[in-house]
Amino acid sequence: MPLVPFGAYTPDVTDYEGQSTRNILNVVPQGDGYGPFKSSVSISGALPGTCRGAFYALKTAGDVAIFAATSDKLFLLDNTTYDWNDVSKTGGYVALNPNAQWQFVQFNNLVVAVQANAPPQVFDVTSSTEFQDLDGSPPYAAYASVVGRFIVLSGLPDTPTRIQWSGLNSINAADSWTPGVNSSDYQDLPDGGGVRGVAGGEFGTIFQERAIRRMVYLPGSPLVFQIERVAQDHGLYAPYSVVRAGETILFHSTKGFYRIDPGGLPVQIGKERVDRTLLGNIDKSMLRLFMGASDPRSTRVFWAFKSVNGNINRYDTLLGYDKALDRFFRLAADGEYLLGAAQSGITLEGLDALYSSLDAIPGSLDDFVGADTPEISQVNSEHKIAFFRGPNSEATLETAEQGTDGRRLRVRGFRPVTDAATLYGSVSSRETQQAAAVAGQETPINTRTGRCDMNVSTRYSRFKCRIPAGENWTFCAGVEPDVKTDGLV
Repeated sequence: MPLVPFGAYTPDVTDYEGQSTRNILNVVPQGDGYGPFKSSVSISGALPGTCRGAFYALKTAGDVAIFAATSDKLFLLDNTTYDWNDVSKTGGYVALNPNAQWQFVQFNNLVVAVQANAPPQVFDVTSSTEFQDLDGSPPYAAYASVVGRFIVLSGLPDTPTRIQWSGLNSINAADSWTPGVNSSDYQDLPDGGGVRGVAGGEFGTIFQERAIRRMVYLPGSPLVFQIERVAQDHGLYAPYSVVRAGETILFHSTKGFYRIDPGGLPVQIGKERVDRTLLGNIDKSMLRLFMGASDPRSTRVFWAFKSVNGNINRYDTLLGYDKALDRFFRLAADGEYLLGAAQSGITLEGLDALYSSLDAIPGSLDDFVGADTPEISQVNSEHKIAFFRGPNSEATLETAEQGTDGRRLRVRGFRPVTDAATLYGSVSSRETQQAAAVAGQETPINTRTGRCDMNVSTRYSRFKCRIPAGENWTFCAGVEPDVKTDGLV
């Protein structure tokens, strides 16, 4: 038989055999095949509690400042010791609502942090030692974004259908938030429900409960922004699921996963692929853990979520999407907050504080240099910043089901098309479309022939490969089956 590819991760699709390709775990798409996904490696000390927000900022000189939050405190990572310094304002903050996170944005050298129970906070990365209330009495807000040269606040507790923006190029002065001064103003939206966030950029995309609007800056106009509806009865399902990847916006609406390309309208990307599967597995009572982040070093975006059987305050699954290949993939995870971040350089003294010896360092020393470009990272279940740079995770790949031509199959084995030296193969079997597939016994790859040998008689079968954690490999494209007709049905 010719090559049988592993295909895409599309658990919602039912193919003509009755089942789809489901078991694609801990691999990332690479052209016609898949490559390994690396495990995460901690690079910091632990926060004193569950992470409820994280962000990285770049200073003018190019240095990195990494912030993180617990429910009632804000922290800054020390770039020498890699411990967390409490930079909360004096007196701290009222604790977050149970299903909320802190949100951060950067405007020049100022980092602004918001949550609905506290006034917006500001920190100058060149001079501040702790956060302070943002000047000008801006409203309390759950969400913040940068649109052009403005900061836009939304999720206002007292006026949920309103967005309010700062003055032009001015966010921390006495009149920065005075409507009518220096283009600062607000807009109450007439319908569509409460605002659940604004995706920033050169123009803003406003996400409401039941509508999506676009805000475009009008220089010199008393209106400041032109606000127009782009989608009706089509709102945001989870406030933290919005991802801006370059000029593309991706999000999970009340109807599934969508993308908006520059100047375009929402386009479905998850229909009959992952939408029903996600809604059937996600813990709907913990939507603060349904969050998205872009990997600036690739064309991939990731959404983390907690499944119904997962641990409290932690997500256990990453759902990835490659926007260039238009393919989803699934990863096992264990973390508290997902973000794109860059890492500052670390000294040998800093490494000594983190690890007991050179042998205890899980990654290469080359991974600890300063980084100009952020990469996908997380605050893991130990409350530590971690990057996905460790050994390869265990990978599982399974083909679509073969059969249905009225004849039994004699599966004598298959040859995996991969450069993995250690691999275990197995095949499933079932006699009818109504029966559940039965997993077969694993067989290690024969190092002499490159085959996984077996002897199974069945009507329907899938071919499965498992590559152990820590194995060095770069691609796995599919299998070349050794299958013969075993007789008439």
